Amino acid sequence: MTSKELLEQYGPRESMDYDVVIVGGGPAGMACAIRLKQLARLDAKDISVVVLEKGSEPGAHTISGAVMDPRAITELFPDWKSMGAPLLQRVANDDVLVLTETDALRVPNWLIPDCLHNGGNYVISLGAVTKWLGEQAEALGVEIFPGFAAAEVLFGDDGTVLGVATGNVGVGKDGQPHDGFQLGMELRARYTVFAEGARGHLGKQVIARHRLDGGRDPQTYALGIKELWELAPDKAQPGLVVHTAGWPMDAQTYGGGFLYHLEGNKATVGFVTGLDYTNPWLSPFEEMQRWKTHPAIRKHLEGGKRLGYGARAIAAGGLSALPRLVFPGGALVGCDAGTLNAARIKGSHAAIKTGMLCAEAISEAVLQHDRRHDELKAYPDAFEKSWLHDELMQARNFKAWFKRGSRVGMLMAGIEHWLLPRLGVKSPPWTVHATEPDHVRLKSASECAPITYPKPDGVLTFDRLSSVFVSNTNHEENQPAHLTLIDAKVPVGINLARYAGPEGRYCPAGVYEFVKTDDGADRLQINAQNCVHCKTCDIKDPTQNIVWVTPEGGGGPNYAGM
Repeated sequence: MTSKELLEQYGPRESMDYDVVIVGGGPAGMACAIRLKQLARLDAKDISVVVLEKGSEPGAHTISGAVMDPRAITELFPDWKSMGAPLLQRVANDDVLVLTETDALRVPNWLIPDCLHNGGNYVISLGAVTKWLGEQAEALGVEIFPGFAAAEVLFGDDGTVLGVATGNVGVGKDGQPHDGFQLGMELRARYTVFAEGARGHLGKQVIARHRLDGGRDPQTYALGIKELWELAPDKAQPGLVVHTAGWPMDAQTYGGGFLYHLEGNKATVGFVTGLDYTNPWLSPFEEMQRWKTHPAIRKHLEGGKRLGYGARAIAAGGLSALPRLVFPGGALVGCDAGTLNAARIKGSHAAIKTGMLCAEAISEAVLQHDRRHDELKAYPDAFEKSWLHDELMQARNFKAWFKRGSRVGMLMAGIEHWLLPRLGVKSPPWTVHATEPDHVRLKSASECAPITYPKPDGVLTFDRLSSVFVSNTNHEENQPAHLTLIDAKVPVGINLARYAGPEGRYCPAGVYEFVKTDDGADRLQINAQNCVHCKTCDIKDPTQNIVWVTPEGGGGPNYAGM
């Protein structure tokens, strides 16, 4: 049965009314909720706020490198240190390395572009910071519903967003309700804020419905794959931040590695691959494993132990790809809009700042003018006057240059982020645009050389399934697949025939594999229970035939320390 049929048979759904519904309990959503309550207290008024978080708890689905610029969280909580915020390890040193297959060239400190200087920043677990923000939000009176996935936007006849509905539970793989079936709940609001992260399932629908990306560059993405390691004590260098460019990426493929030393002999280790890559034989997961074997990286990890694994798509298009932030009835914040600064490899400070700016616009609309369901024009107006807009304006060309090749990208990054600031030019006097979405850049398999990757050793390098295991990923197996196909014939008829089945390589969790049927035919098998919710398939599928939808709430990874 379809959701519409279930609603017709078992409806109506229970409904709850709030001033503000926030979809997503990451840094942007939590900052928005907190700021709303702070402003209401200042006015001695009340505002009802609920946050829907599809993970089992705030922070369970949150993953990032991460080095955090504390500017935004300091605006939100000026006394965050005394409050116990888990920003514990200040950056001590920056190493920027350009790798060949066997060697590493360290860029002298004086030549490192300003965007990669991290003095004053902190190496953090963004999941831990998000969990802490959730605790502060609850203390202020925010209602948080963990394990509840927002599955549907409630649109009015004219397209106004009236709220969202959570997904049904207790529906089997066959689409039929079983014991424990319960309809989703409608949460209606004066304003609905979408804070789902990059390629948000509902945010994508709102952008399309209201054409918020009209006249903007196509959004471009990267896939970040991360591992958490416990290091040998003699290898730990708390506060050391390492970034690499070059090998194993070729000259036409965007990508680079990071290794951040945390406190407590731990380090986060990861690799970012631009999802605009052209060779269908490329596997971002395998590239990350291969990168760890480089002597400059291996030396940090030998004698250590991998503790965790995860992956997430990153919206990297910057200011030129940013959609309009508001629409009748709500707004986009954080990576649901695409405010990450790819040049700095940082998005958490931007997420927090946009959440705060949105909250300030909503507070004025609700508490001072008793408005609802209109456009929060004060939010984009404030954004354009903010330090964040200035920062993104300065970095607006970063990914567009790299689409012309890594040599061009590195040269222009040096000019725009090192030379121009020293000439007193805050922002480049030129703008470079991207014109193609990532999925159209994939070439046919016959045009590209296959890539042979070494087998994992289980000590330094690993396979997908053992990696998914340490991500603590779990889904209720008897539920409809949340990785859906528009046309079931396309994977074999087009993707396998033309692109050699890239699904099995771009997915970092072993969700997709082509298998033989009893009669020898090929078919695509979808192992949805492995999904870590990275959204890569929704982005990179060359035919845009795969659509990621929300599974039952609480499913997916349960990251610890990520």
